[in-house]
Amino acid sequence: MSYLELLKLAAPEAIVAVTALAVLAIGLIRWGETPSSRRSSAFSSAVAGFGLAAAVGAVLTLPQRATLFGGMLVITPLTSLFKIICLALAFFTVVLARTDLSSRNRGEYLALVLLATIGLMLLVGSEELLMIFIGLELTGLSLYVMTAFDKTDIRSAEAGLKYFLFGSTASAFTLFGLSLIYGMAGTTGLAVIAQKLTAQPLSPLLFAGIVMTLVGFAFKIAAAPFHLWAPDAYQGAPGPSAAFIASGSKVASFVVLGKIVLVGFGPAHGSAAWHAVIAGWAPVLAVLAALSIVIGNLVALAQSNVRRLLAYSAVAHAGYTLLGLIAGGREGFSATLFYTTVYAFTLVGAFGVVALVRRETGGDDLMNFAGLRARSPLLAGCMSIFMLSLAGLPPLAGFFGKFYLFSAALRAGENHGLLWLVALALLGSLISLYYYLIVLKVVFADEPAQQETSPLRGHAAPKSNVGGSIDEGGDFLQRVSLSVLGAIVIFLGVIPGPLVDRIIASLP
Repeated sequence: MSYLELLKLAAPEAIVAVTALAVLAIGLIRWGETPSSRRSSAFSSAVAGFGLAAAVGAVLTLPQRATLFGGMLVITPLTSLFKIICLALAFFTVVLARTDLSSRNRGEYLALVLLATIGLMLLVGSEELLMIFIGLELTGLSLYVMTAFDKTDIRSAEAGLKYFLFGSTASAFTLFGLSLIYGMAGTTGLAVIAQKLTAQPLSPLLFAGIVMTLVGFAFKIAAAPFHLWAPDAYQGAPGPSAAFIASGSKVASFVVLGKIVLVGFGPAHGSAAWHAVIAGWAPVLAVLAALSIVIGNLVALAQSNVRRLLAYSAVAHAGYTLLGLIAGGREGFSATLFYTTVYAFTLVGAFGVVALVRRETGGDDLMNFAGLRARSPLLAGCMSIFMLSLAGLPPLAGFFGKFYLFSAALRAGENHGLLWLVALALLGSLISLYYYLIVLKVVFADEPAQQETSPLRGHAAPKSNVGGSIDEGGDFLQRVSLSVLGAIVIFLGVIPGPLVDRIIASLP
C-alpha cells in the first residue's frame, strides 16, 4: 500500500492533526487581552470548527470496509458512525470554549481538544491492542492538561493532579492486562487473539489480563469504585473540559470496551472455553454496574454543587450503560452504544448551561440557579430538557435509552438471571428523579437572593469570567448550540429509529 492510499484512509485523523497545528500557530500570533488577540482567538475557534467539519466530510468519503496493519486502523460503518459522533462532541466543546477561556490561551486549549479528538478517533477505529493503548494515552494526556488549564482557579490544578494520578494508575493496570493477553495469544489484533485463544486451553493469566483490563476501563468510564477522580475533575475543570471528559471519552471507552469484551472475548465463538471466559468477566461487570448505580445515586442526593451532582450521576449512568455489555450480543451492544451516545449529547448540553450560569453568577452551586427561568428562559428550558432526559422521562431520549437497555438485559439472562440488576437499575432511576427535580425546582420555583441584571440578556458584565473578556458572539453561539443539543435530545426520544437502525446495521 502506498503512502497516498494510507493517507486517504486516515484522512479524518490527518485533517484534525493539521487543524490542531494550525490553531496552535494562530494562537501564538498575538499576546495579551487586546482586541486583536480576541479576534485572533475567535479566528482560532472558527478554524477548529471548520477543521472538525472537514473531518466529518472526510469520514463520509471513506470506503465501507478496510483494514490496515492487522487491525491498527479499521474502517467499518460502526467506526465511521462513532468517529462522526466524537467529532460532533468536539465541535460543541469548541463552541463552549469561545467564552469560557482566556483569549490569550485559547489556541493552546483548542489544540488540546483536537489532539484528544484524534485519540478518540484512534480508539474507535482500531481493533489492535497497541493502537488502543496509544489512543487511550493520547486522549488521557490531553484531558489531564485540559482539566488543569484554568490557572486562576486552584481547584482546577487540584482536579488535574488527581485526574493525572488516578489516570496513570489506571493506565498501568490497562497496559499490564493487555500485556498478559498478548503473552497468552502472541499477537495484539483482537480478531487473531480470538482465533488463537479458542484453540488452546484457558489460563489463569488470561483471566487476570481480562480483569486488569476491565479495571483500567472502569476508571475511564468512572464506574464505582474507580470513580473517585470524577467529582473533583468535573467540579474543578473548566466547563468545556468537564463536558468533553464526561461525553467524548465515555463514548470512545464504551465502544472499545464493547469490542474487547464482545468481539475478542464474546460468545460468538461458541466454544465451551469461551463461555467459561464469559462466566469470568460477566460477574465482574455486574458488580461494577451494581456498585456504580448504588453509590452514584445515593451520593448524588447529598450534593449541593451541580457539577458534583452531575459527576455522581455519571457514575450511576456508567452502571446503567454496563447492562448492555453484560447482556451481550448485538442487541445488548447496540443498546449500550445508543445510550452512551444519547447521554453524551445530553451531558454536553447540561455542562453548557452550567458554564453560562457560572459565568453570570460566579458559581455553580444550586443557589446560583435560583431564578434562572426569569433571567434566561432559554437556558431554563434547555436545562429542563437535559435533566428530565437524564432522569429517563418520556418523550426524551433518556427514556428510550433506558428502556432499550433494560429490555435487552431482561431478555439476555437465562431464566431472567439479570432481573436483580435491572430491578436495581430501576430503583436507581427512581432515586435519581429526586435530585434531578431538585435542580429544576431551584431553576423554576426559587427566587435568587438578590436580583441582578443578567448578562445572559446582554445588559451587564458577568460577575466572574475566567479569561477576563466577554465574547458576545460566542455567548450567542453557545445558546444556539444548547438549543441544537436540546433538539437532538428531543428528536432521539421521539424518533430513535434512525440511530438505532444505523447502529444495529453497522454491527458485525
